[in-house]
Amino acid sequence: MIVRPKIEQYAAEHTSPPSPLLAEVAAATESATERPEMMVGALEGALLAMLVAMQRPRRILEIGTFTGYSALSMAEAMPAGCRIVTLEADAHHAALARRHFAASPYADRIELCEGPALDTLAGLTGPFDLMFFDADKRSYIRYLDAVLPLLSEHGVVAVDNALQFAITTNAEDAASIKAFNSHVAGRADLVQVLLTVRAGLTLIRRAPAR
Repeated sequence: MIVRPKIEQYAAEHTSPPSPLLAEVAAATESATERPEMMVGALEGALLAMLVAMQRPRRILEIGTFTGYSALSMAEAMPAGCRIVTLEADAHHAALARRHFAASPYADRIELCEGPALDTLAGLTGPFDLMFFDADKRSYIRYLDAVLPLLSEHGVVAVDNALQFAITTNAEDAASIKAFNSHVAGRADLVQVLLTVRAGLTLIRRAPAR
């Protein structure tokens, strides 16, 4: 967490609360995983849902399903006919997410692809209107290079952990996120804003044609 706990608590108290479905997923994640803090929290989930409600995407791509909280946060706000493709490399996490998706009203609109993300991305076709990264931080640059050809003209890429991991005590993770942030900032074809939400969330879009 990169903001003071009291600020985080105040923000949570003045944000619409998670649905019963999301509360159940959060509780199950707490009891069934070794690192429940990997799940996006209620604030970030609410922000993702707000982005979906504002953008009204037709297709969403997520890299890093974990137990399904973020995908379901977006699913609750997505318009009729929208579909989510979510990628997860860990078999245990994928199994938990499938269980949560099956118990939700959105099972027929969420496709979970299990396996290394870069391998799966090579077989996908676009366009996707919204993308969310919350996976292997050391692969973020490769993920971005792989997904940009799949991004729709006015699409948005949301990238998690862009601040906290830049100042982490893990030198390799810190170096990877700093390299990613510099890579994005140095591209003239992209526009980005780095938000101080939870562990830091970067929003990226294509730069307008001049």
